[in-house]
Amino acid sequence: MTYDLLVVGAGPYGLSIAAHAAAAGLRLRVFGRPMASWRDHMPGGMFLKSEPWASNLSDPDGRRTLAAYCAERGLTARHAQPIPVEEFASYGLWFARHAVPDVDERMVARVSPDSHGFTVVTADGEALRARTVALAVGVMPFIEVPSALRGLHPSLVTHSSHHSGLDQFRGKDVTVIGGGQAALETAALLAEQGTRVRVLARAERLVWNEVPPPWERPWWQSVRSPHSGLGPGWRNWFYAERPGLFRRLPQRTRTRVAGTALGPAGAWWVRDRVERAVDVMPGHEVTAARAVPGGVRLDTVNREGTAGALETEHVIAATGFRAQRDRLGLLCAELRGTLAVLPDGSPATGRGFESSHPGLFLAGLATASGFGPAMRFVHGATFTAPTLVRGVRRRLGATPPRGATVPVPSDGSRTGSPSPVSG
Repeated sequence: MTYDLLVVGAGPYGLSIAAHAAAAGLRLRVFGRPMASWRDHMPGGMFLKSEPWASNLSDPDGRRTLAAYCAERGLTARHAQPIPVEEFASYGLWFARHAVPDVDERMVARVSPDSHGFTVVTADGEALRARTVALAVGVMPFIEVPSALRGLHPSLVTHSSHHSGLDQFRGKDVTVIGGGQAALETAALLAEQGTRVRVLARAERLVWNEVPPPWERPWWQSVRSPHSGLGPGWRNWFYAERPGLFRRLPQRTRTRVAGTALGPAGAWWVRDRVERAVDVMPGHEVTAARAVPGGVRLDTVNREGTAGALETEHVIAATGFRAQRDRLGLLCAELRGTLAVLPDGSPATGRGFESSHPGLFLAGLATASGFGPAMRFVHGATFTAPTLVRGVRRRLGATPPRGATVPVPSDGSRTGSPSPVSG
């Protein structure tokens, strides 16, 4: 059997795409452990940074919202009231049960092109055929660790996403690298369990998000600074609610915005927890690291160029993710190497989220340089899922118009010849 669409990944984007594809009547297969990143790579006690009303997975009828899940469970989903990560993961599982055909929890090991479209091989060796494939692999393939920390043993250095719990650090000395929400919330949880913890951040000072304005407020305040899925303000509203228009911006502008907008910041509800219990060292960058008896020695430099050093038992790099084509390791080398890329190394996509290889679609963080900062958040799934499925149906139903290709970046960052896509 050849499937119309095979979805790789069962997080918010993969499940949302699957819900729309199933409703469209496509022959569908979905692979991945539902909500795996949320269930396996975030310590208990964390909260969702996004507003509850901006954290919905997407189904065609709009019925399977976080609010609907909470109502069914006797919970509340209120504006300016963060949702526990565990509850959000449970919401995703509830969504999967109600809106998505059976999810195969096996991992996909390899995606290769063939005469029918693609051959997809699971980790246990089963080969399946699909006319189109949607990669919704989340953030885990794109983990970014500073070069100074690479090569050290995992007993000494880990990424913040490697931890589903922090109990192993009780009573120890831990240094967290980073100035964003992952770094600050991880540090707060460590301090609250009795870990000696400090935060090193390159920025001269930490940035804290403010408490969002009330949902109901005078009309003139809403006009001046509207609510959006990425926070208040017209700029955030544009990023959150108009990804299709964002894609029409000049490529250089899109790449710059994707790399700088909504930069590292801590949520308002974690600020007091950090400031009263965590040693914060802003304006410091790690220049070198090496193993020493009992842990790690970090060489640092501050904004004035003054060198320093400290020793710690463990380093947690809460340094985010970098979506690059070359990190899509489940694509065979031939396919991966021919994908067009943007100047930041991320894969280029057309208007329907189709890559430069016909029939291969991308979703989530990998598309942020094309469709904007919303693709870094759950909220982006509400635009991605229906748009991508429309792109799949165009690919399945008709030959694309002549010349409809993913634009080749101006710096020529591409291997191979242009391929037609629904661009």
